[in-house]
Formats: sequence, C-alpha cells, structure tokens
Amino acid sequence: MNGDVTVREAMTRDYVGVSESDSVVETAALLLDEDLAGAIVLRGQDPIGMVTARDVLSWLVHDGDDEGTVGECMTENVPTIAPEKSIEAAVDELFARSATQLLVVDATGEPVGVLTQRDVVAATTLSPGEEATDREVDSARMERMEADGEGGGGFSEQGICERCGALASDLTSFNGQLLCADCRDV
Repeated sequence: MNGDVTVREAMTRDYVGVSESDSVVETAALLLDEDLAGAIVLRGQDPIGMVTARDVLSWLVHDGDDEGTVGECMTENVPTIAPEKSIEAAVDELFARSATQLLVVDATGEPVGVLTQRDVVAATTLSPGEEATDREVDSARMERMEADGEGGGGFSEQGICERCGALASDLTSFNGQLLCADCRDV
C-alpha cells in the first residue's frame, strides 16, 4: 500500500447529509440518484449517525414500512477518522468497524468529507509516475546487459506469463504469480 498517502488526499470532500426525520424511501431514492453507498445523518450541523443502502434495504424488507424515517433505520455510531491519518489507518478502521465509509472530521469535530472504500482503492493503486520508473529501471538493466555482452545475439532470460501464457522477458511476481507487463496492468 502507498504509505505516504493521507486520508485528506484520498477523501471525497462532498458528502450527502440527511436528517433523521427524512423518509426512508426518499433517502433510498437519493442514494440511488447520487450513486452512493450511504449518507451522513445530521442533527443541525452535528453528525449523529450514518444510513447506508444496506440499512434502507434491510428496513424495507424486514419492517415493510415505507413510511419510516431515517432515524429509525440509521446506525447511530458514526465511524470517524482524522484527515491527517494514513490510508493504512483508514483501512484498519474500515475493517474494524465493518464500515463502507468513514466520516472525516477535523480537530473540532466538524465534518470535512467522507472516505469510502472506493477512495481507498483509488489511493492505493500505482500512479503512472511509479510505473514509468519501473520501466526506466528495466530499460537501464537491458542496456547494461547488452553492454556487458549478455544481451545481444545470445540467449536472453525469458519466461512464460502464468496468466496469459505469453513469452516475456519482463516477468514480475504479483500476488504469487509471474506476470507480464500486460497482465500486471489489468
């Protein structure tokens, strides 16, 4: 994982807030329209809970009451994290709380954004700059081999990609498999 990425860098600054008196059905429609996994339940400006699509679905299936309010189906303890925390700390908190998102709050307790599982995945993937650096290292290694007489005209070290079966000289171990550059990018 990318250890130097903070929650502030990965979080979504905009979040959807709903009131505890809002209708469950209206909140479900809002979550669908905005393509969200959940919303923060606010009393004034203070976060008092979280309602997820799963909460709404469970409420509608088990209680069958489409006249219910968000306050009746929300999760009261809002999982929070500080913006200066690392992504690793956020992942630990997500797993510990079995949460799909964390409310990011500043030192005064004011909400400043939301960190979702999608945000974490996006923050932990390799950036194009890192990928280019790996290619530059491989190019430099090939040039050095050719200069030493190891690369030109003789045998070269190649192997078979364990995912696609292609013969490649740049296999890298990824999740226990030797993969070519094309399969690593997928």
